[in-house]
Amino acid sequence: MLNNSTIISQPVFLIGAEGSGTSLLGLMLDHHPQITFQGEFEFAIDYFQDEQYPALNNYYQNLTTDRQFQNSNFTINRNLNYPQLVNSFLLQKIAKTGKSIVGGTVHKNFQHLLQIWSDAKFIHLVRDGRDVARSYKKKNWAGNVWTGCDRWLAVEQLWLQLKSILERDRYLEIRYEALITEPEATLTKVCNFMGTNYHPAMLTYPQATNYAVPNPKLLSQWQHQLSRQEIRLIETKVGSLLLKYDYELSDFPPLILNSAMKQTLKLHSKLMLIRGRINIYGLLLLFSNLWSRLFHHRQWQRDI
Repeated sequence: MLNNSTIISQPVFLIGAEGSGTSLLGLMLDHHPQITFQGEFEFAIDYFQDEQYPALNNYYQNLTTDRQFQNSNFTINRNLNYPQLVNSFLLQKIAKTGKSIVGGTVHKNFQHLLQIWSDAKFIHLVRDGRDVARSYKKKNWAGNVWTGCDRWLAVEQLWLQLKSILERDRYLEIRYEALITEPEATLTKVCNFMGTNYHPAMLTYPQATNYAVPNPKLLSQWQHQLSRQEIRLIETKVGSLLLKYDYELSDFPPLILNSAMKQTLKLHSKLMLIRGRINIYGLLLLFSNLWSRLFHHRQWQRDI
C-alpha cells in the first residue's frame, strides 16, 4: 500500500512543446485501463527557485491562483515536505482511478523532475516546429511566427540536454506525425516502454472529449497556411534543429536578419499579442489581471 511518504518508482513524464500533440497523447494514455495520466503537470516544478525547492508557504499561495492545479482537484497535505507533496498528487491519481501506472505532461523546466523522481522515465514527443509556430500564432500565444517558434526551440534544446544524461532505457522519442499516421503502432511502442501492452480503449477518447480521431490530412499545415516569408523566418531560426529531427526544409533560401530586424519582429509580436488579448478578454479584464499581478493581490487574482 502506497502512503503519502512513498515516492513513486519510475513515473513516466511526457515531454514536449505546447502545441506538439502532448494533450492528445496524454488523453490516449489516460484511456488505457492500466495508465492514469495527469495533463499539464507543470505546477509540480514551475515554482522552483533556481535549483532549490520552493518554500512551502509560498508554494501553497501560488497554487491558489494556478489554473492547472485548480482544475486538478488535488488536495494539499501540509504535513508533507515538498517532494512528498508533489508526489502525493500522483498518488491521488492512482487512488482515484485504481490504475497502476502513473505519469504526467510537462512542457518546461522538466529537468527539475529528476530532483523529485530520480529514476523517472521520459517520453519525448516532437512535432514539426513550423506547425508549432503556426499554431502559436493562431492561438494568440505569439504575435508572429518569429517569436512563435521560441518555446519550441527552448523545449527541444532543454530536452537534448536532459537526454544526454539519461540511460538509454529511460527515454523514448516519438514524432507527432507518426502518432497521427500510425496511431496503433506508435502507441504500442509507448505502452511497451511504460511496461504494458497497447489497448484499443486508448483510441476511444473522442467519446469523452472534444478531441477528434487522428487525421493525417491535418499534418504539415504550415505548407499552405504560412506565407513564404513566414516559412523563411522560422527556418532561419530553427532550421538546423528541424534537420536534426529529420524534418525536410523548404526550398526557400534562409533570411539574413540584423539585430534591428530581430528587435522589430519582437516588438511587432508584442503589439499583436496585446491586440489579440484585448479582442479575446476586453480591456477591463486584461488590465485587471495586469494590476492584480503587479500588486500581488492574491484574492483579486483568484477572482480574475
